[in-house]
Amino acid sequence: MVKQIVAALQVGTDPKGTQATLEKILSFETEIKNSGAKLVVIPEATLGGYPKGSIFGTYLGYRLQSGREQYAEYYSQAIVADPNAYEVKQLAKLSHNTDASLVVGCIEKELDSHKTLYCTMLFIDPIKGYIGKHRKLMPTATERLIWGTGDGSTLTAVDSAVGKIGGAICWENMLPLLRQAMYAKGLDVWCAPTVDQRPIWRSVMQNIAYEGRLFVVSAVQYMPDATKMGLGITDPSDPERKILPGWESSDIPCINGGSIIVNPYGEIIAGPLIGKEGLVTAEIDTDVIVEARYDFDPVGHYARGDVFQLTVNEKPSNNNVSFLK
Repeated sequence: MVKQIVAALQVGTDPKGTQATLEKILSFETEIKNSGAKLVVIPEATLGGYPKGSIFGTYLGYRLQSGREQYAEYYSQAIVADPNAYEVKQLAKLSHNTDASLVVGCIEKELDSHKTLYCTMLFIDPIKGYIGKHRKLMPTATERLIWGTGDGSTLTAVDSAVGKIGGAICWENMLPLLRQAMYAKGLDVWCAPTVDQRPIWRSVMQNIAYEGRLFVVSAVQYMPDATKMGLGITDPSDPERKILPGWESSDIPCINGGSIIVNPYGEIIAGPLIGKEGLVTAEIDTDVIVEARYDFDPVGHYARGDVFQLTVNEKPSNNNVSFLK
């Protein structure tokens, strides 16, 4: 295969909301085009926001009205995963103009349906536009207060100019059976949008690249203005400041970033990008995947299908009420 450029776009949610965040993403059009990138991964929950430190007025056994109002405001900033939705059309235009496939982290809602939100990544093709999505299967810890769980119908893998792409969002990357299911789809590039800025996250990404014998692109949110989004709790000593209890440098919870690109031997070949927004790029050659799987193929000669079997339910889960006529 011809060598191609892949990229992680390290940006964060704008405190002004989804429209301002979308404009920020679109502002990178020239840089993406000049980079020659054929794939760009955008961090988890970039469109819609990751309200780190918020408690949504919830305590064990009861919830406050203020939390319900906060959820309603959060819902208003979510987007619809539909080809005709404004944000999706703008992303499709960006993909077409740059000739790059996009994998975009967002908060998804379904209009005229239930009012559950999902942490989702969208797949945008330069020619076809919106071609699919993946909903986070298991929100982590208190994320479950505000996000529903995805199902097997969005274990999505799609073809692109850089090969077959798919992946997982943030901590669901650490689900072993999910990884095995996605490896079996024949991925060449694993996309991992996240808000986890810690150095150990890079080790997780290196493990997936080395285990799956594929390339990994992980895009991390960079949010130096996170406290302007009302995150955390008010500092008793300074009413103008928000803090995250027990979090180091808690007034700036996502200042580091740390987006990286990893090769099939688990080696970081681009990044980490620390302390600023920007585009992290690397040239990849998917022929290296064949070489790497010569001595370890997790769904091929190393899989031992005669001993282990994995059953995956890819049917959609109908969480809505069905009416029989």
